[in-house]
Amino acid sequence: MTAERFKFTPSVIELKLGEPVILELTTLDRTHGFQLSDLNIDETVEPGKVTHIRIVPAKAGTFLFHCTVFCGSGHEDMAGEIVVKP
Repeated sequence: MTAERFKFTPSVIELKLGEPVILELTTLDRTHGFQLSDLNIDETVEPGKVTHIRIVPAKAGTFLFHCTVFCGSGHEDMAGEIVVKP
């Protein structure tokens, strides 16, 4: 998964309930944040590094994530969702 002003790619991620995954986040331009409050995730994504986030979805649903590091006009639209299916 990549982060850059003002988007995450992909912006929608589908996971299966109970199936562990590791998201690998990189940034193409500057420092960004990745916060997914419903799953207690709040990470910083720094240039030149890969941020690994392990997720084991414990409940089905749609969970929103967003950038927590202000990156300019358009920052408020830098978001996406994780969809956990049974």
